[in-house]
Amino acid sequence: MKFFTNLTAAFVLSASFAFAQTSTAPTGKVAGAILDEKSAAFPFVNVLLLHAKDSTLAKGLASDENGKFLFEQVAEGQYITLVSMVGYQKEYSNVFRVANALVTLPATALKTDTKSLNEVTVVAKKPFIEQQIDRTVLNVENSIVSAGSTALEVLERAPGVTVDQQNDQLKLRGKEGVIVQIDGKQTFLSQQELMNLLRNTPSDNIEKIELITNPSAKYDAAGNSGIINIKMKRNKNYGTNGNINLGAGYARHGRTNATGTINHRAGKISTFVSAGTFVNKGFNNNQIYRSIPFEDKVTIFDQKTERINKSQYHNIRAGVDFFATKKSTFGVLVSGFRNTFSNPFGQTNTRILNEDLSLQRTFRTDVFNGSKMNNFSTNLNFKHQFDDNGKELTFDVDYVKYQGENRSELDTRYSKPNGEADGAPEIVRNKMPSEINIGVAKLDYTQPLWKGKFETGLKASYVASDNNMVFETKADDWTLDPSRSNQFKYTENVNAAYINYSGKISKKLTYQLGFRGEHTHSIGNSVTLNQKLDRNYINLFPSMFLSQQLDTNNVLNLSYSRRIDRPNYQSLNPFEFYLDPYTFQKGNPNLKPQYTNSFQLVHVYKNFLNTTLAYSRIKDMIADELPQQIASENKTFVTSDNLDNQDNISLTISAPIPIRKWWTLQTNFTGVYNHYNSFYLEEVLEIKQVSWNMYANNQFTIKNGWSAELSGWYNSRAFYGLYAARPMGMVNVGVQKSLWNKKATIRLNLNDLFWTNQFRGRAIYKDIDFHVKSQWPSRQARITFTYNFGNQNVKGARQRNTGSDDLQRRAGGNN
Repeated sequence: MKFFTNLTAAFVLSASFAFAQTSTAPTGKVAGAILDEKSAAFPFVNVLLLHAKDSTLAKGLASDENGKFLFEQVAEGQYITLVSMVGYQKEYSNVFRVANALVTLPATALKTDTKSLNEVTVVAKKPFIEQQIDRTVLNVENSIVSAGSTALEVLERAPGVTVDQQNDQLKLRGKEGVIVQIDGKQTFLSQQELMNLLRNTPSDNIEKIELITNPSAKYDAAGNSGIINIKMKRNKNYGTNGNINLGAGYARHGRTNATGTINHRAGKISTFVSAGTFVNKGFNNNQIYRSIPFEDKVTIFDQKTERINKSQYHNIRAGVDFFATKKSTFGVLVSGFRNTFSNPFGQTNTRILNEDLSLQRTFRTDVFNGSKMNNFSTNLNFKHQFDDNGKELTFDVDYVKYQGENRSELDTRYSKPNGEADGAPEIVRNKMPSEINIGVAKLDYTQPLWKGKFETGLKASYVASDNNMVFETKADDWTLDPSRSNQFKYTENVNAAYINYSGKISKKLTYQLGFRGEHTHSIGNSVTLNQKLDRNYINLFPSMFLSQQLDTNNVLNLSYSRRIDRPNYQSLNPFEFYLDPYTFQKGNPNLKPQYTNSFQLVHVYKNFLNTTLAYSRIKDMIADELPQQIASENKTFVTSDNLDNQDNISLTISAPIPIRKWWTLQTNFTGVYNHYNSFYLEEVLEIKQVSWNMYANNQFTIKNGWSAELSGWYNSRAFYGLYAARPMGMVNVGVQKSLWNKKATIRLNLNDLFWTNQFRGRAIYKDIDFHVKSQWPSRQARITFTYNFGNQNVKGARQRNTGSDDLQRRAGGNN
């Protein structure tokens, strides 16, 4: 009831405010319409606004679904327009002048160019990495070496992104707390579950990945390092069309994937259906060496773990857009997936040694781990454009449900140094069914105001999660162990409101000011331990963006924002989760939210060279995977805790370099300085670390439909919590051949040629001394076949973000 009360209030208040607004007459605008040969509206046609004096580009856009276009904030002067579409003749307008009024141009009618249809050749494509003013975009569908891979493997090649396979973490510019969205919807999973989902999501389903490092007040305030938004492929064409993608790979074991999409658009209705499946068999090998001092005695654990894992991922997505009028559009999106993961074989062999390396005893733990996750999501959305000047209202309602279960079984048997059995075996198992229900409502309103644009909106979300850990031990029969079983429930309600205003101070100086307020009420309830933590707080989050056009070649952007990261649900769960008799993890119910102040300075030269300098300070930083020891019992566990402060300075440089007409090099460099200063385990903890990341991508265009790609990335030595990780990286190569008049493509690629993408790290602090090495199937060969059918020429249906923007991330696990 709370959610629907907030939903009703948000809709009534915002709708009343929206309709009460009146737009101020805009200035410096150019409007027009595009028609086809039958005088019908021609949507999504390229329209360029050119300076009449020298035909240089001033602005560019595509006509909307009604064939209309509008250029805003056009400087005073004389212009012409160029209208173009593949298969049609180009059309230029007459010269017109823009002053302090709206200029409405006569409708432009396009004619079919039969000759060009037969001769047109595409010689350029978007680069894999595209640097925009407010974000970095990875054009996944244009990358050869990304074909047949997974979303996580693509993110490993993203500039400034660090993938920690050992601890199941993502970092952006050296900072944790990354928000991961799929089509604008957060995944709302634990970090481990999210990483498993990314491992099993085929890249062939992905159109692009956006890295947004300093979001505005329109976005949720969560996420101190920014947002990673994965946009799935969507309907782009009129008529009926689609594609089929088949792939196979090998990395000691095999993997297969298949995806298909069918789109149809006619009249006022646009629909699409897509489905995919991914089957994978892999492995994970770990070596852990740790020493535990206690009472002038040191005990050493030397462990080696080998695991074989199997996973299957099946998904389906469908959507309908109904263009009720020229101004109003209704939409429905439905999606779901089923993800299963298991370790049919897992074994840990451990030697317990004295300080002089003499053997005390050994033990072997046979481990079976399994998990499954089912998801259903639905979104209802509405968009109304009051006029052609940018005044519009959008409304979204979302419902998302996750159901899953994690289970494991451990069989540990001890031996003396001579190999004889040492005591009875320890056999335990646990399972944890979980359920997450999410409801979201969001209302956004935009209108021109004075000489700029005003945006405002309300959002209400309610999340309920239930995790029930059942732990059993086996002697003769399975017996419930109530001391290690626990049910943990968590509810969270967040209500938010924001305002944004953007405008111009001068012809070359633009700005955007934003302010967001969020009220949070959360209750974490450990039912078994009878521990409840109730939190109720309000936070304010300002943001500011300035853009200065220094001259025709240089643009300088400055931004500031304040953000919050709330603890993940499983991080708050106080119960202990055992990995073997001497190793476990547990949550911390006393975790507090962390707050971040971020500053960013961006310089863009000729829309070519992009340099970003950023600084942030995190207060009460949530640190995950912090190791602690119970030395008297030779036990080690990891937990989460708040450290005092973290200062982060980063420098990112990005540039595409056209070496030859047939050879383009995209380079990205990110340097990071991290400074941790805190008090942990009754001692001062201070870490100063300089690290860097570099990515290079070479694209080669060869004759007769052949092309190739050579890429690689390198991460320097860096800290992950208390772990100092050694450098790691990889080199990839791929070739591609177009077939059947470019309707089909076949790709072959080899990833991580030298198998250098391995984690090796060490943690040394007080009595903690850990060595860790981890390997997984990053070196692999893949072949992919893609076939496109139907009408592939005319663009169509709109892309939609949903009302659960910036939400689904925190259903347990690490931050």
